[in-house]
Amino acid sequence: MSNFETACLTVRLGAVAANFREVRRLAGTAAVAGVVKADAYGLGMAPIARALAAQDCDTFFVARLSEGIALRPVVPQARIFVLDGVTADAVPALLANRLTPVLNSLSEIAAWSAAAREMDTVLDAAVHVDTGMNRLGLPAHELATLSADAATLLRSLRLVLVMSHLACADDPASPMNALQRERFRTALAMLPAAPASLSSSGGVLLGKDYAFDMVRPGIGLYGGNPGKPGASPFAATAQLTAPILQLRRVDRGESVGYGATHRIERPGMLATIAIGYADGVLRALGNVGAAALGGVRVPIVGRISMDLITLDVTDVPPRACETGADVELFGDTIALDEMASAAGTAHYEMLTRIGARVPRRYVEGAR
Repeated sequence: MSNFETACLTVRLGAVAANFREVRRLAGTAAVAGVVKADAYGLGMAPIARALAAQDCDTFFVARLSEGIALRPVVPQARIFVLDGVTADAVPALLANRLTPVLNSLSEIAAWSAAAREMDTVLDAAVHVDTGMNRLGLPAHELATLSADAATLLRSLRLVLVMSHLACADDPASPMNALQRERFRTALAMLPAAPASLSSSGGVLLGKDYAFDMVRPGIGLYGGNPGKPGASPFAATAQLTAPILQLRRVDRGESVGYGATHRIERPGMLATIAIGYADGVLRALGNVGAAALGGVRVPIVGRISMDLITLDVTDVPPRACETGADVELFGDTIALDEMASAAGTAHYEMLTRIGARVPRRYVEGAR
């Protein structure tokens, strides 16, 4: 029976720790940083960061300056990289909170270097080199300019990391992986010596040849499978459940939900649970997704409503099927990746969509 009147996202901190250790094993001698942007992919940045710090994780990545500011008191001694880089307005906050910007362009390098000179000090910096993602990072012509005059352009800066990002790491067979790896090696040869980082979770699974000096796992820590379909090396970290609000018997021929998009083909039992698209469950799962009750898979029938989802629980044993019983949307029976695939999206989106109306419950164990 549920202890909650609404849906609940249970976060297993022990699984986060186990996944961190697995990444460390896979990465060999490379350091392992924790990516906790977007509120640790929706799971809660502060408790996740504390769990990682307990595993001796001393480096973290966030996207936004505001995330770095919020993270600093949680891990006061850690290095925190801000992926968005630096603007003139951001300099005071970066300095006050001891945050290290990831510099994505020559103009950002110039801005951070100017801040260092104004303070008459040397500031740590990371440089992001684009190797084929064409999103953030120095493009080839800016890399060439930096390489030709690194002593001047990096004046007053201590280069503590050179990084890039793989575009197709979720597909081990993609030729983009090797192409980007070689482009990254070329870029490293053009710049002053510094620790190097290319891989997030998917890159970790490509092998040690992609690890370089540091890896940056995100989704792998949170139980997603970033590699080829099949068994994941990472433990399920999050379980999304919702209680049954009502059970009802239905006859053959009855319809379910808005638009009457599902017709009952046999007499049976429906369960309506307290979760919907307002909580972040994608509406695309209507009539195609599945949930689990008492370890039994049950189909989602009809359209997903703002606050409710209806399930066909006809095949669930009566002892498991009662008002208040917890239904799993993803977790142990329904893998996060399976739910994402049914919705036609990525597991990243499934996690980060879970809204604030769904309380987070933290447990220390791995199950």
